[in-house]
Amino acid sequence: MKKIGIIGIGMLGNAVALHLLDLGFQVTVYNRTKEKAIQLKEKGAKIATSPKEVAINSELIIIIVKDANAVKEISFENSGIVEGTHDGLIVADMSTIDPSESKQISEKFLKNNINKLDIPVMGGPNVAISGDLVMMASGNKKSFEECKSIFEKIANKVFFLGGEGTAHSIKLAMNLQITMLALALSEGIMLVEKTNVEPKKFLEILNSTYFKTGMSENKAFKMIEGKHDATFTLKNLKKDIDTMLSSANSLELKLPMLEKAKQVYDNAVSQGFGEIDYTGIISYIRKMNEK
Repeated sequence: MKKIGIIGIGMLGNAVALHLLDLGFQVTVYNRTKEKAIQLKEKGAKIATSPKEVAINSELIIIIVKDANAVKEISFENSGIVEGTHDGLIVADMSTIDPSESKQISEKFLKNNINKLDIPVMGGPNVAISGDLVMMASGNKKSFEECKSIFEKIANKVFFLGGEGTAHSIKLAMNLQITMLALALSEGIMLVEKTNVEPKKFLEILNSTYFKTGMSENKAFKMIEGKHDATFTLKNLKKDIDTMLSSANSLELKLPMLEKAKQVYDNAVSQGFGEIDYTGIISYIRKMNEK
């Protein structure tokens, strides 16, 4: 496969596209906001006017859009992917969506003779640009094997997890960890600050124990300094929290801490913190404590 289509060129989609262009792939992209495609066009990408056109010009399409409704829209509505179907076309969805919706979308693609894979990833545009994402894949095993060599160029670790929807289940569980870690770090930093302890000392000690995380080693120092350049926005994490709880509800599963966390993130977004990095939740907690 040399012809790759990418639908949705936000921060992550743009980085994945740039990386594939650097590797010599023929990349066709589509985004509703055409201005976002200018950089990719300068790098040699073909800019499509519809998802249908992406399908016609691609052997593999990677979808990276906001939610399941957006996936359905670009896949099945007017000038959607299925209108450009051809022999051998494979669709891989990198969006974060509910596993049950992913299964329904896969079934609808199959009725149009298209195999769909789930390929959500961990890692932001800063690692996507160098092909260092972690990918969770599920779906048709034969289709996965056909695309595996490409996936291994996008991610430095690729896990095949089984049938449709499985990868999205793991992705939601991973983003649940992000949700809680950002809150735990924020509240820990605030607690030591309030007792007149240098928060960097707290992080130094934390990172000397097995309680350390990549977030505490890399992002937490920026949290102290109030630097929240977005690699994954707080608003997008809030959207994923809603998806986690929707999925839990369909499984008749109670997630009490996540339900409480949702209230915090909802309030942060409503008060204008949505466009900063998700670790900017500390800024909302600071505001809560202002007198």
